[in-house]
Amino acid sequence: MAVVPARGGSKGVPGKNLRRVAGVPLVVRAVRAARAAGLVDDVVVSTDDAAIAEAARAAGAIVVDRPAELSGDTASSEAALLHALGALPGEYGILAFLQATSPFIDPADLDAAIARVRDDAADSVLAAAPAHEFLWRESPDGAVGTNHDHARRLRRQDAEPQFRETGAFYVVRTDLFRAHEHRFVGRVALQVVPELTAIEIDTPDDLAVARAIAPLVSVETAIDVDAVITDFDGVHTDDRVTIDEHGREAVAAHRGDGLGIAALRGEGIPLLIVSAERNPVVSARAAKLRIDVRRSVDDKRAVVEAWIADAGLDPERVAYVGNDVNDLAAMRAVGWPIAVADAHPAVLAAARVVLEHSGGHGAVREVAERVLLGRAASVEAASVEAAATDAASVDAASVGAASAEAAATVDVPATVGTPATEEKSAWSPSVPTA
Repeated sequence: MAVVPARGGSKGVPGKNLRRVAGVPLVVRAVRAARAAGLVDDVVVSTDDAAIAEAARAAGAIVVDRPAELSGDTASSEAALLHALGALPGEYGILAFLQATSPFIDPADLDAAIARVRDDAADSVLAAAPAHEFLWRESPDGAVGTNHDHARRLRRQDAEPQFRETGAFYVVRTDLFRAHEHRFVGRVALQVVPELTAIEIDTPDDLAVARAIAPLVSVETAIDVDAVITDFDGVHTDDRVTIDEHGREAVAAHRGDGLGIAALRGEGIPLLIVSAERNPVVSARAAKLRIDVRRSVDDKRAVVEAWIADAGLDPERVAYVGNDVNDLAAMRAVGWPIAVADAHPAVLAAARVVLEHSGGHGAVREVAERVLLGRAASVEAASVEAAATDAASVDAASVGAASAEAAATVDVPATVGTPATEEKSAWSPSVPTA
């Protein structure tokens, strides 16, 4: 079992666990990482906050309501973990503890840590990153080096390797955790993770850094959505306008974008343009592309939410492609906020995906190709799952038929005192899972 403690109160960064990195709330990023790990059976979020609970459930987590006495500033993570273990039925051999404040947890690293405990190579494992800093502390006699001899400074390559705890995740045998009530028990091992992703968000500066590097470490090629909404200026165009001597305005569009839109239409994917622009060129371009449009819009989010509701769509499976600050509210209304390459910095920071192409230079075509890639992957995954289910059914039927045939043809000696219909008990070794 993987547990993500995520209380509502936070002093350093108010509402921290719902703050977004690459367009996704921190608690949702943690849930997704845990669910993507192959060795995790159940993902639990322990919280005292209704909004966090709602986001966690939508992401596929089980929610445990944390009592007030375990939700204050002085409450320990261990207390929340023990409460979660006691609140759920069943037993878990391994406990994984993830922190939502670490936005770049790699499911492969989490799996590797769980495997080490499962295979009895360690009793507890923590995420750690290589550390090369020289640390100092102040004393009455002046500053003193704490992890080095400052009178004999070694070269980095000659120094003994050191690692810092990242706070991203911990994995521990559940029985030992219950017995000792802390996460570092028995044989402790390190799961080394990349320095680039070893960020823990405790301050607004940490959040800004995480958002800045997100496009470097959160690369999503496929865009798995059911509908696409876009801004117009700066997305379908390069955000420039030409004005002739009569004051008439004109913009330029990318023909490749039109082909991308046609491909999405061919797949039956709902499309919408939402624009604050009052110029009829927006409607004219939408008519040529044969897609829905709303122009002269002051509140883009309200329009987006109404359109999604009318279409019966899940907001988490809708993309919104924007480029400027008036797109931010609408981007927060969907599960896939997307920014063109030359978007405003605030939009880039809010995006789940940052495109390689700029507005008016193939950005919409890129979105279309990546949405189609996501759809193909979903279809393939569904086909594989269906084939596996069919194969399992055939195997079960074959085994049942073979067992029945064997039971009908095997003679039981008269000296055996058990009936021929008695079944032998099957045994398999118990392997604890997370």
